[in-house]
Amino acid sequence: MFYCVVITVFISCLCIGPVSAQSQLHQVAEVRTFDLVYDAEVHSLPSERKDVAIWIPLPQSDDHQDILDLRIDAQYEWTVETESEYGNTMLHLALNDTDVETISVTLYIRARRHEYQRQLTTVAHPEPFDGRWLMPDRLVPLDAFVTDLAMKVTEEAGTEAAKARAIYDYVVDTMTYDKSGTGWGNGDIYWACDAKTGNCTDFHALFIGLNRAVGIPATFEIGFPLPSNRTSGQIEGYHCWAQFYLKDVGWIPVDTSEANKNENQRDYFFGAHDQNRVLFSKGRDVNLQPPQQGAALNYFIYPYVEVNGESFDNVSLRFTFSDVLSADLDK
Repeated sequence: MFYCVVITVFISCLCIGPVSAQSQLHQVAEVRTFDLVYDAEVHSLPSERKDVAIWIPLPQSDDHQDILDLRIDAQYEWTVETESEYGNTMLHLALNDTDVETISVTLYIRARRHEYQRQLTTVAHPEPFDGRWLMPDRLVPLDAFVTDLAMKVTEEAGTEAAKARAIYDYVVDTMTYDKSGTGWGNGDIYWACDAKTGNCTDFHALFIGLNRAVGIPATFEIGFPLPSNRTSGQIEGYHCWAQFYLKDVGWIPVDTSEANKNENQRDYFFGAHDQNRVLFSKGRDVNLQPPQQGAALNYFIYPYVEVNGESFDNVSLRFTFSDVLSADLDK
C-alpha cells in the first residue's frame, strides 16, 4: 500500500530562518513557477532483519518561495518532523525489524520562486539575527588562519558592507569553479584556500567563514538549481548560496559561485538570488529530528539513511522539473 498525502497547508505555513522579517523587500522581480519531482530509492538493503531510518529534507515557504503543493508517495508510513536549530523540516520513515530490500520515496512539489534583490543602501528595521550565524562549523573553523586571512582581505574596508564586498570579490577572483578530480564539494574552507577550486559548497564555505571571522553573520542555504535555458528536464545535483547580515539593512543575498561562472553578473549576485532555484534546507552540521545516531550532517539536501544505527549509502536519486504556465496553475 502506498501512502500519498497532500500536506500543502502544513508546509506552506512554516517559515525558516532570518528571512521571515523581509516580506517588505519584494520589488519588481522575476517569478518562476515549476513542478519538481524528487525520487529516492534505498536499495540493496542487507538480507537479514534490520531497523531502517530515512530522513529527506522538505522545502518550506518563506518570503522568497511559495510551496504551492507538496505530495509524498512512499511505501510505508512516514511523519513530518522539524529540527530546532535551523528550523529545517523533513520526512522521516522508520521500519523496525524488517526484511525489505528496497524502499522508495517520491516528493511531488509545486513551487513558485521569486527573484530576491536587496540594496545595501536600504534602511530597514530587521529582526535580530540568530547568533548561530556567527559561529564556526566543523569544516569552517574560525581559527587563527581564517581570522588572519579575513583581516587581510578586509584591511582597507571601512564599513561592514565594504568588508562583505571585499570578501565577495576575493572569493570570486581567487576561486575557480571546477569539479574535476577529488576533494571538492565538502565545503571545507581549508580545501578552498589551498586548492582554490571547487563547487558552490566550497565557494560559500570561504565566503561564510571569512565574514564570520570579521563579525558579520552569514548563512548557508542549499537546494536545487533550475536551468535558465530549459523549461523541463533533469537536474543533475544541488546548488547552495549564502546571505550576510548588516544591522541597519538586514539579510543580503549572495551567490559567489554563480558570479564566478558569469562575470557579467558579478554585481548582480552581490545582493540578489535569481528565481532559478528552490531552497530545501539551511545550515551546516545538521542534527535531524528524530536525532540520527551518526554524526551531524555536513549539509542536508540528499536523503540520509541509517541501517541498524549505521550510515547507509545505497541510495539512487533522480530530480526532474517542468515549468508551469499560468494557465496550468489551477489544474
